[in-house]
Amino acid sequence: MTNALTIDFVSDITCPWCAIGLSALLRALDNLREEVQADITIHPFELNPDMGPEGEVIVEYLGKKYNRTPAQIAETQAMIRERGAEVGFTFGERVRTFNTFDAHRLLQWAGLQDKQLPLKLALLRAYHTEGKNPSDHEVLVGAAQSVGLDGEQARQVLSSGAHADEVREQERENHAMGIHSVPAIIFNGKYLITGGQPVAAFEDAVRRVIELE
Repeated sequence: MTNALTIDFVSDITCPWCAIGLSALLRALDNLREEVQADITIHPFELNPDMGPEGEVIVEYLGKKYNRTPAQIAETQAMIRERGAEVGFTFGERVRTFNTFDAHRLLQWAGLQDKQLPLKLALLRAYHTEGKNPSDHEVLVGAAQSVGLDGEQARQVLSSGAHADEVREQERENHAMGIHSVPAIIFNGKYLITGGQPVAAFEDAVRRVIELE
């Protein structure tokens, strides 16, 4: 018997733990494909909502935000690369971090085209693996085209400011629910797991949800 499961995945594109968490979740669901049919919806969260389009150097940004030294940041980045490799996600060189509001608008539009998850994965690779700027409209259009979305329509969405209200409303709802860090993964609208968990942890969580439901 296959059990239906809804998953709301709250995350930001520039969050490395979101890339790890989504990759691990997808592996877990693949391992459980005989037991579970999952419907994943991507929701927006901005780590850097006030950041300008030029972004900031990651070492400087993390140093200010978390009071960490460059050596500590380098150690964490090495650990992130190892965790990514464990779930099949490759981290390349990421020099800067960026504002991602337009990327979230594009993801909102992609959801209407049934391409939200593929676009999310493409954007994570564009930033974390290839070091591209996810606030650059040409990068966003290229990612959209790479998953079969219409490039001109994507460009129109970005230039028009479409879906801004929906993104802001979802962000307000997430904060109202107490979500202040990502990734946050909600199963069947009831059960919350946070962080870039290992594959086995997601498998256990899914099985527990199925039992409870």
